[in-house]
Amino acid sequence: MPQVVRSRNGALHGPSPVPPLPHRFRSLADREAVEVLHRAARVLVASLPALTDRLVEALYAQEPAYRAAIDSDRAEVWQEVHHSLRHNVGSLIQPREFRESAHRTSRWIGEIRAEQGVPLDAVLHAFRMGGAMVWQDLVDETARRDPDDIRLLVHVAADVWNFVDEHCGVVADAYRQAERRLSWRRENRQRLMVAALLDGTARIADLAEAADMLGLPEQGRYAVLAVAVGPRGPGAVAAGGGLVSASDAGVARHGPGLAARPPVVLPAAHPGAAALWHPGPDAEFAILPLTGPPGELSELAAALDVPAGTRAGIGSAVEGLAALGDARRLAETALRACPATGGTVLLDEHLPDALVVSSPALAGALADRVLGPLDRLDPADRDVIVETLTAWLDADGSAQRAGARLYCHRNTVLNRLRRFEQLTGRCLTRPRDAVEVSLALAARRLLGT
Repeated sequence: MPQVVRSRNGALHGPSPVPPLPHRFRSLADREAVEVLHRAARVLVASLPALTDRLVEALYAQEPAYRAAIDSDRAEVWQEVHHSLRHNVGSLIQPREFRESAHRTSRWIGEIRAEQGVPLDAVLHAFRMGGAMVWQDLVDETARRDPDDIRLLVHVAADVWNFVDEHCGVVADAYRQAERRLSWRRENRQRLMVAALLDGTARIADLAEAADMLGLPEQGRYAVLAVAVGPRGPGAVAAGGGLVSASDAGVARHGPGLAARPPVVLPAAHPGAAALWHPGPDAEFAILPLTGPPGELSELAAALDVPAGTRAGIGSAVEGLAALGDARRLAETALRACPATGGTVLLDEHLPDALVVSSPALAGALADRVLGPLDRLDPADRDVIVETLTAWLDADGSAQRAGARLYCHRNTVLNRLRRFEQLTGRCLTRPRDAVEVSLALAARRLLGT
């Protein structure tokens, strides 16, 4: 143990006129103080079981965080305390021989306490209690043997307490490292569990564990939100109004660079603000717990703040964690139904569009069959007819309202519609033809066919 003590003569009679000795030499008083420390420490080594008993009792009485561990297995805690005291008191006598083993013991205790969830402050308090008890026993033993030696023992007090602080630092470092490892493992398990739920590959036997791990009811109602920026690529989000990436907002806390993308802001007052996010290759997904009335998803979709260029798709509600795989696929379908320019699509309100994007090959064939004759027209002429058809359908078949949207007379709308019927052979008053025209227009808009 390094000594930082003054000469006994200097302490009693003032500074000596003799120049100070080089640091590598020790005064007689130094050696005497160390001998006093060693004699008292040897007595402590011989009475370690009693010292261990007292320290365990003191921990139980003064440190609530240790009570559960002592109640659960007093013998194990006793052995840990005894092992630590043996190495630490031994370090006071033979620092070179015991230093590394004492450090290993302190690191081991720091790791064990982190795994047990004992707060770091409680662990450091326990070490300082042990240090205080050891110092008091050293003083008591020295006073019993020779009270005059107490003056010498004081000279090594700083060394003893520096030793205690050193081991507190070792414990804290080991504790924090173990805590980081445990946190990483816990978050990795959460990521894997959320990925399995969204993929639909989670085992039924694991659902109860998943519910406990994620803080979600196993039989609750859920929907999934899918977010992407532009036609393809992952997006960023903010939960509850904060600017964080989707990967940082919930379970999946990873993915550098995502925070720079435009966020989708979930309304803070909505249960969906507590969504669990998970990154995918082309989109980011949020598991939305649902607790409100049937119209809850419509309210959420209307309240989403979606910047230009960001697409958001919300799937239909499902029952239970086991159905989250279906909910993800529904959200992906809603996302594909979003316009390339961005926006929010709630699947339940865009089911015809969902049908189109769910079978792009068939939708493309339908568009070619219904709208193909228009491709022979001049592009500008063709676009006018398509625009008029779209406005007429959006106006529920009212030429008057369609004309108002297009800034033209209702008769102009009717003339364009008749021209369409002549070119394609379709009759817009026939329900089946109207449905086919509507789906064909959706295919052209969503798939670019």
